Amino acid sequence: MPELPEVETVRRGLQPVFEGARIVTVEQRRPDLRFPFPADFVASLTGRSVISLGRRAKYLTMHLDRDPVLICHLGMSGSFRILAGSDDAVPGAFHHERSKNEAHDHVVFHLENDAGATSRVVFNDPRRFGFMLFSPGATLHEHPSLAGLGIEPTGNALDGAMLGDLLHGRRAPLKAALLDQRLIAGLGNIYVCEALWRAGLSPRREAGSIAPAPGRTNARCERLAEAIREVIADAIAAGGSSLRDHVQADGSLGYFQHSFNVYDREGEACRKPGCGGTVQRIVQSGRSTFYCPSCQR
Repeated sequence: MPELPEVETVRRGLQPVFEGARIVTVEQRRPDLRFPFPADFVASLTGRSVISLGRRAKYLTMHLDRDPVLICHLGMSGSFRILAGSDDAVPGAFHHERSKNEAHDHVVFHLENDAGATSRVVFNDPRRFGFMLFSPGATLHEHPSLAGLGIEPTGNALDGAMLGDLLHGRRAPLKAALLDQRLIAGLGNIYVCEALWRAGLSPRREAGSIAPAPGRTNARCERLAEAIREVIADAIAAGGSSLRDHVQADGSLGYFQHSFNVYDREGEACRKPGCGGTVQRIVQSGRSTFYCPSCQR
């Protein structure tokens, strides 16, 4: 499933096309994806102007000139592609092998900007685990998909003291706590593995063991908070990781997978200078964890 950096990359790719454009019409080519489309899906979007595209955790939000707000989730295989004029792709550095079968093009947005230029944005989802739902803008944060989500792992709000408060007293393994969306919204398996490696902390250790008294911080919390922010920022700058079905809005792949230090590197030498350890793979809560037991304590 695409993680936060992939979703943010898609948002940034779609932003110049959607924001300020008018939705001339919408083609809804099936009644449902993971969930049924709202009954008034097409009517509620047609003729509306797009004010902004947002993101909350792994969800895209489209804010219009009036209610409702459109909430989008890419699911396992969902992707957007932008079609301008007669072109059927916008070139990127290189391209993902994606479906050309229109049976998987489930939603098409027909757009027109202030200059009169038209474009189409197509949502393609072979596995149909994505979804599009509505929410009133005033209660967006209360929507079942968004309610209860924790702090975003971007910006400076997630600092050592905040992280310490979130983890204080928690007996779950550190990796499991970081994947808890009620604590930190949008962190996924890849980037938790990478952040823990950068911070030199074992995914096995008890989460509360790095947290001091509430309202205080320490070196471990500061290192981990900084590592989380940096790994997310680096991944966004690289365009995401492009694992399996992820593709950016312009069709190009991300490059962060070339920077993995532990993820999917089982049996390879640890890249931390002077470590000399070997990356291992373990299973935690049914998911693969990659780490170096020599330098992650």
